[in-house]
Amino acid sequence: MLNILRLLGLAALCVGCVSCSSTKLANAKRINGVKTTAYTHSESDHVKYGAKAATGAPLKYGNVRSAATDWSVYPVGTVFKIEGEPYVYEVDDYGSALVGTNTIDLYKPNKAAMNQWGAKKVNISVLKWGSFNKSVEIMKPRMKYPHIQQMVKRIERSS
Repeated sequence: MLNILRLLGLAALCVGCVSCSSTKLANAKRINGVKTTAYTHSESDHVKYGAKAATGAPLKYGNVRSAATDWSVYPVGTVFKIEGEPYVYEVDDYGSALVGTNTIDLYKPNKAAMNQWGAKKVNISVLKWGSFNKSVEIMKPRMKYPHIQQMVKRIERSS
């Protein structure tokens, strides 16, 4: 009964998130000990992009929150939940410092919240894997950047 209540609680968090059904929550892939860091749009290396993700959409900070990763590890559109947190995260951004790592960078709305998070190892449940094809489609026009080249190369090698 307790498991059913937990699933219902998690499903309630996904209201408005079409891809998150209770069946997918029950079949989520758990990954332990994932390194996470935090970033914000007002950091010096992000200012030129504003509050926009690599997908072009606004960075999210509500029940569904933005996350940046190496898209050859966690492709764009991957949806996950951090154990013990009520939020769902969606991979919609990447960062050059993340390439070649298994680190997930969590979007925070300001530097205070970013610094408060710091760096933590967490357990995540992947509710929906994103699309490597969509990741490559978004990155192909940006191939002049070495970190983009690395991610695309890794995706193409593994396909």
